Amino acid sequence: MDLKDIRELLRLVNSLDLTEVEIAEGEFKLRIVRKSPETQMVFSTQMMQQPQQMTAAPLPIAQVPSTPTATEAAPAPVVPVSNLHTFRSPMIGTYYSASTPNDPPFVKVGDTVSKGQKLCIVEAMKLFNDIDCDVNGKIVKILLDNANPVEYDQPLFLIEKA
Repeated sequence: MDLKDIRELLRLVNSLDLTEVEIAEGEFKLRIVRKSPETQMVFSTQMMQQPQQMTAAPLPIAQVPSTPTATEAAPAPVVPVSNLHTFRSPMIGTYYSASTPNDPPFVKVGDTVSKGQKLCIVEAMKLFNDIDCDVNGKIVKILLDNANPVEYDQPLFLIEKA
């Protein structure tokens, strides 16, 4: 099962409001548990060394932090809410705002962006994935600092749609 399959599975679990899914494919095992549709999604993966090591013990589950509530979030920018797009991470990994620490960031607040333009990189399993914009607009806020972990569907940017 590759990263694309896992992303698709997470979208499916999210869209069907499933509470738990477990898949085993060869030595790869994936378990996704959602406590409730509105709160948070938890998942774990486990690579088993040998088939006889499978036991009835539960898999370790990594807790995914829930999205901050409106009271915890920073003050909203002065932009009409209907025109504001929240760009979310399509995968789990480490967020990078530039190709190298010495390079300028791909985008900064105030930049105009186009659909298909590179916004950032997310490193997952030693692979660096370009993350492209899905709307035309202007960057209003960057919600994550460089080199921080990012979760699936975590908000990364607020973009004022053009």
